Amino acid sequence: MGTRLVRGSLGSGAALLFIFAASPAASAATLPVGPGKTYTTPCQAVSAAADNDAIEIDAAGNYDGDVCAIPRSGLTLRGVGGRAKIDAAGKSSGGKAIWVIQGNDTVVENIELSGTTVPDQNGAGIRQEGVNLTVRGCYFHDNDNGILAGDKQGSTILIEYTEFASNGFGDGQSHNLYINHVDKLVFQYNYSHHAKVGHLLKTRALENHILYNRLTGEDGNNSYEIDVPNGGKTLILGNLIQQSPTTDNGGIITYAVEGASNPSDSLFVVNNTIVNDRQNGGTFMNIASGVAPAIVRNNIFVGPGTIVTQEDAVQEGNVQGDVMFVDQASFDYHLQAGSPAVDEGVAPGQAEGLDLTPRYHYVHPAGAIGRMTMGTIDVGAYELNGDVEAGGASGGGPGGGTPGGGDVGGGGPGGSTPGSAGAGGDTSSGGTSANAGEHGGCGCRVAGSSLGAGAGWLASAALASIAGLRRRIRTNRDHGLYH
Repeated sequence: MGTRLVRGSLGSGAALLFIFAASPAASAATLPVGPGKTYTTPCQAVSAAADNDAIEIDAAGNYDGDVCAIPRSGLTLRGVGGRAKIDAAGKSSGGKAIWVIQGNDTVVENIELSGTTVPDQNGAGIRQEGVNLTVRGCYFHDNDNGILAGDKQGSTILIEYTEFASNGFGDGQSHNLYINHVDKLVFQYNYSHHAKVGHLLKTRALENHILYNRLTGEDGNNSYEIDVPNGGKTLILGNLIQQSPTTDNGGIITYAVEGASNPSDSLFVVNNTIVNDRQNGGTFMNIASGVAPAIVRNNIFVGPGTIVTQEDAVQEGNVQGDVMFVDQASFDYHLQAGSPAVDEGVAPGQAEGLDLTPRYHYVHPAGAIGRMTMGTIDVGAYELNGDVEAGGASGGGPGGGTPGGGDVGGGGPGGSTPGSAGAGGDTSSGGTSANAGEHGGCGCRVAGSSLGAGAGWLASAALASIAGLRRRIRTNRDHGLYH
């Protein structure tokens, strides 16, 4: 936990003798990168870094062609003074990526990675080879793959507040992002669009939480919007999903079509707004035969096509047809008063430890705000007049999140980074929550509870420090650090 209670005789002058243990995290260094800084390029800092260090990359620098492997664990790499940009400029590390992340528990924040292409046509902004990755507030574009994550047992990947655009070699085998067999993917508050023939999101993770994103082909030629080819416990909740009129493939969401080889075949598609602008029709959900009946609840389906291929799917509270969007042509899928989707949903319920109730609205670009149900729940990704600012917290990152304030801020490895506003935390990520199974809440691990009131004070102090960090993050977002 990184803390130790110093026991002994506590007089009036020493009543607060609680200290942080001399762990690697406590002695971590911050390595500055940029013009006039200690290190000229990010990869110079990577070479000098120890485990658990932070590398702060000045957005004013030019780092084109700076590519490397990252072997250390616990590193944080973040852009400061704006979003730091790295274009591959014809280079790659090991023929793989701009950054080949080999260490564990890595956090990448406020970075733009672009231009990676390699002879085998799968060059990436990030090639993830370690255990656990958090990506927050980043931008991946014009690579063969935005992020390509290899198989890794025990790994959780959290991606939030991030944009993916125009990735893909154009062969249909490379995508905006491609996550292979890891334990869990949490993909929330992101904007993925205009993949070049490939998918907007492809994941083979054993468990997937795809929450409050905008996945829109727009006027491009991407293939599937969401591809989950090997099944796995999958929650698709509160997303805006649109298929382009010029798509290369009529499918929108596919599940287990390459074989349900993951341990679970449970699929929950709840309170999404899904639009097919392909006039020749298509398939909103192509679910392989022989898997468990999918739960398809409170979704809006607009445009021609087959809703779901699975005959025994549980379909409840869905609405198909003209639902009176504010501006469909501009992808503003908020509902107008009088929409047939207002107050027409059914109780989302719970299933397999998951709370299926939507807690947030996607906010463009790559953000979120709390969602409040006004009477009977509305169908789709937006509740009419249901935006809320204040709330509790969210977990969902590797190891859970931390308490939230009024803004959405997302959890990171070990709960070491700010949480988000709204509802309770994903207990499957190791967090605690006000309501078990909700995708929000404290998300904090509690250890050594027998230490008593002194340890409780220390926890309170730590949380106060985290709250200050959250305020800084909120300010940074307001000033354009996260777009």
